[in-house]
Amino acid sequence: MAATIKTIFTCSHCDAQFPKWSGRCLECGSWGTLQAQVQDNQTARRAESKKVGAAAVIDLATTELSDLPRLKTGLGEIDRVLGGGLVPGSLVLLSGEPGIGKSTLVAQIAGFLGDQRQALYASGEESAAQVKARLVRLGCDLKNLKFISETNIEKIAAAASQLRPDILIIDSIQTVYSSLVPAEAGALNQIRAAAIKLLELAKENNIAVFLVGHITKDGQIAGPKSLEHIVDTVLYLEAEANNNYCLLRTAKNRFGSVNELGILEMSAQGFKEVKNPSAVFLEGGARGVSGAVIGCVVEGTRPFLIEIQALVSKTAFGYPQRKASGFDLNRLQVLSAVISKRSKTNLINQDIILNVVGGLKISDPALDLAACAAIITSQLNKPLDRQTVILGEVGLGGEVRPVLKLEQRLKEIERLGFGAAIIPALPASASPKLKGVKLKIFFVKNLAELGEMIK
Repeated sequence: MAATIKTIFTCSHCDAQFPKWSGRCLECGSWGTLQAQVQDNQTARRAESKKVGAAAVIDLATTELSDLPRLKTGLGEIDRVLGGGLVPGSLVLLSGEPGIGKSTLVAQIAGFLGDQRQALYASGEESAAQVKARLVRLGCDLKNLKFISETNIEKIAAAASQLRPDILIIDSIQTVYSSLVPAEAGALNQIRAAAIKLLELAKENNIAVFLVGHITKDGQIAGPKSLEHIVDTVLYLEAEANNNYCLLRTAKNRFGSVNELGILEMSAQGFKEVKNPSAVFLEGGARGVSGAVIGCVVEGTRPFLIEIQALVSKTAFGYPQRKASGFDLNRLQVLSAVISKRSKTNLINQDIILNVVGGLKISDPALDLAACAAIITSQLNKPLDRQTVILGEVGLGGEVRPVLKLEQRLKEIERLGFGAAIIPALPASASPKLKGVKLKIFFVKNLAELGEMIK
């Protein structure tokens, strides 16, 4: 209570208030008129809050829906991840490690708009000549692309309000600052203040705003992470050091799904979309090698095929090792125990190394059966036909469970020219769905049947 109660001195003649007592009122000049009064700040605040007017109440039943079309980015993979394109008035955060290609990606988006729409590019990291050199190299259209070399967010917002572009790009959010916040650019308070200012700008003027945010390799910088609840969409750009392919994922999307995956290829002319990811992740696979199995996963609405490899060898330690790359290690531990318990394959004294080809990180349970098949074939040293695709979820009892979007997966397998598929046994009600599939299909109920089929 001491923090909310204080003593002030009020003049009985003119009601002027002072923090200290004096013999004469400094306002009206009267002598001996200052009297001590105890003031409760909390009560005063409550009284002031009652004077605040009520907020406007909007009837959603009579509110008209916005019919603004989505803005196409020029890359179908980005449009897929965004849910069909950029939504006017949305605030999008693009995060990734430094040097991964975030500035290149947003430059391509800005240069694709052409004659019909306008883009405004604000950069605090590069000059106008440097940005133009990159845009020319990428083959972007510069007719309706404007540039601001400024880091003050109030000046950038004022210029955007006057120009009213379709897209505003801030590269990067760590370099801009607000003059209303007493902190250096890049500080957490500055980043949040700039993001809130840009959010107001986007909603009031229907401008799609792209924020570029840098994070470290372990994603520990608090700047972009603290913005995830403010922005409408959060995109992560990931890349593998061993190839030129980048993965674009969405961690939050108020206007679409968060399960979509975009695959891009970095080239000298910028990013190019990969329309057939299955061919990318299967190319260069060795034939006649045990432990290599092809499975089918679904990311968002897209199924594609990947290769999973297993290496099983006798352990040189007292406790067998379990290593996984792109596959959940805890899931590998579970599947190893199920294989040892429910099939005739003994893995008690065997090291198991599991790898998903292409650097993907897969969490789809439909890859369980393919992983088990890879482990079994590696243990038996018996290669599996590369024209066969395996998919199914494995339970603790060794049973093979059905997977979601089975018909869609089988159509993708058939489209890519594979001849056979090993899938979970289906109930009679689900069999008619496979009448249009021309693949040679083998049904398995449990891991024991899978082991007999491989032998």
